Amino acid sequence: MADHGERDLLMAGLSGALTPFGHRIMARVYFADTDFSGVVYHARYLEFFERGRSDFLRLAGVHHTELAEGKHGERLVWVVRRMEIDFRGSARIDDILTVDTRTEAISGARIFMAQQLKRGEEVLVEAKVEAAIIGENGRPRRFPKEWVAAFMPTELPPA
Repeated sequence: MADHGERDLLMAGLSGALTPFGHRIMARVYFADTDFSGVVYHARYLEFFERGRSDFLRLAGVHHTELAEGKHGERLVWVVRRMEIDFRGSARIDDILTVDTRTEAISGARIFMAQQLKRGEEVLVEAKVEAAIIGENGRPRRFPKEWVAAFMPTELPPA
């Protein structure tokens, strides 16, 4: 019988799910995610967070392929400008992890997001991310107004 985390993963689907506070996706830790000691290699946490942000965008209606094709008047790209990471604990092979992503603020071309990676209720890693939208020329582009409502939470995340 599947444990609670596996059941949630099957119900959420490949891209996770939008939540009142933002987005949630679950992932399993594979051998390739770990170092020689059997715990997740520190740089791999960035990949788990990237999946959370990318799938949040996708489910909110912002598709990387459409941005690259210029469907918004010009080709646009998301870039991470700054990231702060707080490592609190370690994930191990076969763990089922939850990545929660929420938007804290949107200002001009920038979006400020907070992310948590948890095993069950235990917070293992937290990140603060500042990302921006840039045009083909590398200059910042204002965050489209229609995206603001899609990214701002209607509730605070669970404690």
